[in-house]
Amino acid sequence: MKDTPQPAKRRRYDAAFRAEALRLASESRSTQAAARALNIDPKRIYKWQKEALTPVAAVRGAELDPATAAELRQLRALA
Repeated sequence: MKDTPQPAKRRRYDAAFRAEALRLASESRSTQAAARALNIDPKRIYKWQKEALTPVAAVRGAELDPATAAELRQLRALA
């Protein structure tokens, strides 16, 4: 019986690693350079950047009540 290669295990990245990758990409102005420094695929950082820009409520499909929506707008204006 031949040994079949096992598929590579999918790497999981914690929130701190993702935040560091996004910080490096924004500071260096080069997602490619940040990906090389962290030894990850640049597409992964691009995906994380897109996710960071997408509001959580839109991703989940939930409607926000008006008070929460107003507070969220204020917080985004501060950032």
